[in-house]
Amino acid sequence: MQNKDNNKTYCIIGDPIQHSLSPAMQNVAFNKLGLNSTYIAFRVKKDELKESIESLRAIGVSGFNITVPHKVEAMKYLDELDISARRANAVNTVHNVGGVLKAYNTDIYGFIHPLHLRKINFDGMKVLLIGAGGAARAALAALADENGISEVNIANRSEGNARLLLEVSVPFGLNCKIVPWEKIPVFSKTAELIVNATTVGMNSEPSVVEHQNIKKHAIVYDIVYKPVHTALLENAKQAGAEVIYGYEMLLYQGARSFEIWTGISAPIDGMKKALLGTVGEVC
Repeated sequence: MQNKDNNKTYCIIGDPIQHSLSPAMQNVAFNKLGLNSTYIAFRVKKDELKESIESLRAIGVSGFNITVPHKVEAMKYLDELDISARRANAVNTVHNVGGVLKAYNTDIYGFIHPLHLRKINFDGMKVLLIGAGGAARAALAALADENGISEVNIANRSEGNARLLLEVSVPFGLNCKIVPWEKIPVFSKTAELIVNATTVGMNSEPSVVEHQNIKKHAIVYDIVYKPVHTALLENAKQAGAEVIYGYEMLLYQGARSFEIWTGISAPIDGMKKALLGTVGEVC
């Protein structure tokens, strides 16, 4: 458990990073529990990743989160991989224990928990997973623990990355296949769960799926959390589908990270209020 009298520093690294809501969420959590801790954001470019991780180790940062585009590459520069990180083949949380950097993947829990809260029945479900990066790996690892999923269609602009995702998913036992990016409208029409695991929408880009290509009563899950109301989720609502907001995954993965670092139950309500106060109320 974290000693309240010791000043500890945590951070998040990624590129871009200015959009990150993790500092607001984690600093509220520390304040709520009276912990003498600070959480900040650092922009780290791809060619600076190794040097930056070694710098964080050298200055004794207590822990850090990793976001796009480093969730896979960062594994090379960390000391230990928790079973969650090995399962997803991607990391997003690191705990510095006496100079040893132990990595976890809390995205798995963060992704699946909002689905569990809604008591989703996965039996016979057809999934369209858009993206092939670290978030997509975590989503597949999470879905692999659910019974009855009939198929997972993976669409990604880079077929090479999609094939890498397909390779790491083999141990999961899911019925996965790659579908062409341009065929997204075809496969979205029959999907019961559509997951956008890309950054498309972060800069208010057009939706990757139009409303007429979304099945009524399907579930549409967008991991983009800012803006909270992405074009994809607006299209989902228009189609009569159920939506899951990106801030939900952010909240629960962040809560799990907090607990790994501190050994204390995360103040979920306070963290949620911090997020919604930043991104705007959900309606």
